[in-house]
Parts: sequence; structure tokens; C-alpha cells
Amino acid sequence: MKFKQIKGNEIDGELDIFISHNEDEFEGEITKWDEVLIHGNPEGLKSLAKLLIKIADLNQDEVDDKYIPTGAREHYHLRPGIELSKSSTEVIVGRLDAKGTGTFYERHISKDKK
Repeated sequence: MKFKQIKGNEIDGELDIFISHNEDEFEGEITKWDEVLIHGNPEGLKSLAKLLIKIADLNQDEVDDKYIPTGAREHYHLRPGIELSKSSTEVIVGRLDAKGTGTFYERHISKDKK
């Protein structure tokens, strides 16, 4: 399969992605947590959605190994000042399943099913 990975300017519109470090104290116990915040104007959010659908719909197994080697995963870098706002944190969005094997990263823990 011919495959041309888009490089640069994958996101149109305005998109701001950053990590919020939070802390709260209750009855002397401090709880800390992080949140990833994704905000954009309609054009930016739709552009991100299109990119995610493109990644999800890609049949990695049909892509030539010179573009995605077996065991690798399709992904895109979203960089501050290029695809994202200058106030953003660099983000990588990509597939969890590896080409050819379908395996996930070792650090991945599936969500609990009820």
C-alpha cells in the first residue's frame, strides 16, 4: 500500500492541549492529580477529530514496512507553535495496537469492564 504520512500542520484552527497539575487538601490529607485539558475552536476540534479518525481507520498491516515497520504504530506529533497553540504541551497521538502483531504497549492496563 502506498502511504504518505502527513508531516506538519495536521491541525487547522486553534487547539490548546496542556497538563493541569492539581492538589487538594481535605482533613489534613493532600491529594494530587494531573488532568490533560484539550480545548479548541470548532475548526481546531474538528481537525483533531479528523486526524484521530484517519489514524483509527488506517489498516497498518497494508502499509509498506518502509513507512511503518512490523511492531511499530502509526502516530503523529503535535507540536506547540506549529499544529498546536504556543501555550500547549507537545502531544503524540497514535495507535495502541502494533502493526502485524496487534499487541499493546507493556505499560498499558486495560480499563475495568463492568
